[in-house]
Amino acid sequence: MDGPAAPRAPALWGSYDDDISEISQKLSGEYFRYKGIPFPVGIYSPESISITENAEVQDDDIFVVTYPKSGTNWMIEILSLIIKDGDPSWIRSEPIWERAPWCETILGAFSLSDQPSPRLMSSHLPIQLFTKAFFNSKAKVIYMGRNPRDVVVSLYHYSKIAGQLKDPGTPDQFLQNFLKGEVQFGSWFDHIKGWIRMQGKENFLFITYEELHEDLRGSVQRVCQFLGRQLGEEALGSVVANSSFDAMKANTMSNFTLLPPSLLDQRRGAFLRKGVCGDWKNHFTVAQSEAFDRVYREQMRGMPTFPWDEDPEDASPDPDPSPSPGQASEHPHQ
Repeated sequence: MDGPAAPRAPALWGSYDDDISEISQKLSGEYFRYKGIPFPVGIYSPESISITENAEVQDDDIFVVTYPKSGTNWMIEILSLIIKDGDPSWIRSEPIWERAPWCETILGAFSLSDQPSPRLMSSHLPIQLFTKAFFNSKAKVIYMGRNPRDVVVSLYHYSKIAGQLKDPGTPDQFLQNFLKGEVQFGSWFDHIKGWIRMQGKENFLFITYEELHEDLRGSVQRVCQFLGRQLGEEALGSVVANSSFDAMKANTMSNFTLLPPSLLDQRRGAFLRKGVCGDWKNHFTVAQSEAFDRVYREQMRGMPTFPWDEDPEDASPDPDPSPSPGQASEHPHQ
């Protein structure tokens, strides 16, 4: 990379960014429920989610679907580069939330009329709330999964810097709320079990954060194959290089530093920090790990094996981890 992109002149931002700034001033940290699923007030509304449920879908639409803190922005960066045949100009000139706008937010993707084709969109919605028209279309969903133990640690610390989210409380309180599905977007277990039913469909790709971390180049090739896009060696190399953690962290358009502190206060912790797998072992106590494993085994009985389903002996945290979830100052890469 040639270095971080410079922020654009205010005249080029337009009303979308003005709306983000205005919304960020009205965040309450409270949640409302839509068909039983909790959503943060201010960023989402019952109307915006209903619009998404009933929106029209184009056959060349590409959706990145995740449970929060599962690698959403990493996949957006990869797709942004693939769509442009490896050319990094787009990712260095347009904020990531404008390249792949969120479907279900008040500033939802389906209300933006000037998106180029193919439209790249993001969503955290569980399958039962997702756009109905998708299921009768040729549009594609890439679902990113991640070890839920890393998800809970990342979400805990994200909750400390994100203005729309409730204060997470103590680590134990937050872990219990996570295991009960009493966090934004509800149960991680229900979310992944709902979407994994799409496995085998031609327009659905399930890929994990761990697979990207283990073999980014191979994972990019899988995504290209799924999208029916062939990249030459030079273009493929550019996608891999420019979607690395270090490249994203250095890119002003991808590291979320352009957002106002009222929406994301990175003075209290970086949005992108480590970019590693298994960091939960540095945060969970033995008791927390055991509590998590009990619920995980019960909830995921009969499900396929995921990359994070290690031998339990290998997955145990140190008896005296340091720091604990509540002592860490930042959270891992999205």
